[in-house]
Amino acid sequence: MIRAAILGYGNIGGGVAEVITKNQDQVAKAVGDSVEIKYVLDLREFPGDPMEKKVVHDIDTIINDPEIKVIAETMGGDEPAYTFTKKALEAGKSVCTSNKELVANHGPELMRIAKEHDCNYFIEASVGGGIPIIRTLNEALKQEHILNVTGIVNGTTNYILTKMEKEGAAYADVLKQAQDLGYAERNPEADVEGYDACRKIAILSSLMSGKNVDFKEVYTEGITKIGAEDFLYAKKMGKTIKLLAMSKKEENGYNVMVAPFYLGENHPLYPVNDVFNAVFVKGDMLDDSMYYGRGAGKLPTASAVVADMIQAAKNLGRNLPVEWSDEKETVLPVENTSRAFFVRLDINQVTPQQALDAFGGTLVEVEELSDEVGILTKVMTEKDCKAKCEALKGVKGVIRVEA
Repeated sequence: MIRAAILGYGNIGGGVAEVITKNQDQVAKAVGDSVEIKYVLDLREFPGDPMEKKVVHDIDTIINDPEIKVIAETMGGDEPAYTFTKKALEAGKSVCTSNKELVANHGPELMRIAKEHDCNYFIEASVGGGIPIIRTLNEALKQEHILNVTGIVNGTTNYILTKMEKEGAAYADVLKQAQDLGYAERNPEADVEGYDACRKIAILSSLMSGKNVDFKEVYTEGITKIGAEDFLYAKKMGKTIKLLAMSKKEENGYNVMVAPFYLGENHPLYPVNDVFNAVFVKGDMLDDSMYYGRGAGKLPTASAVVADMIQAAKNLGRNLPVEWSDEKETVLPVENTSRAFFVRLDINQVTPQQALDAFGGTLVEVEELSDEVGILTKVMTEKDCKAKCEALKGVKGVIRVEA
């Protein structure tokens, strides 16, 4: 029997216990041995819970127990998760995490410590919930040079944008609904400002590169400025709006960004709605592939953690190498990237012809918005678009366009 521990008995930690308990036959079959949860670390007590008698409050109880070989870290946040994870790895215990903040902050260091102590630091659940995108990049596509990754990797923002589009609801109303349903936190900043997606695309970019992509260098823009008017234009153009996390390999570094984009009906991410996530990957040999599923939630994320625990249990005493070094990867300035933009303009301050003269492209008018006009611009750099917007009066909003 392989004995394991869970650090943090919240939503995901509880899900890990549930998956291992309810699917114990499947887990045992996959490992070749049974897996038992011996400890659950939390500050709280859980009277009446199936794990009630396994709750401990001191991490050293777990670290100092030689029976514990595999640990699920589902605490979230940087500390004390970082300290606990480091101690566990240094003790030769494999750690499987859903904590994208910890992975983005300390991924290469923790991978190195795991290698030095013949154990593993597995991170599947840190990106895409139940979608096995990490394992796909690390194993199934290892023979490929990954050229770019584009994904919808935050279920909360995708749910909000879907409701705004389908129901014509206001951003604030949908956000409250998402909070009531448990899709959004009471403080939703990490989701709606794009920070969660930023950490995830930094992790994926690091795995693409083999070097460390610092999330703090990734241009990040959230959805808080998206309004009902933007979706009226989307409908007029046959497009939708999605928060995309993008990473593209260039000769001298990586173009990485998170921002809302207009997508046309032919884009593979166009139909991805509600809390679902999808990641679109282009390899140099395979070309295009896409990975779709529930990107968040208790059981989908817990399932990904348990999949890693199975891998850890099958490889006790043996490190499975992951290419992610401490060496810094170059994140290229977003100003030099080129694309089309959609610019909304107040016609009381600028005429449609002035807008066309400035941006080129196509005029888009919506009957319900009589005091403004939209311009679907020609392809230009981010720097040029910004300069043109600053030179014109009456710019009400700008959204990027992905072909």
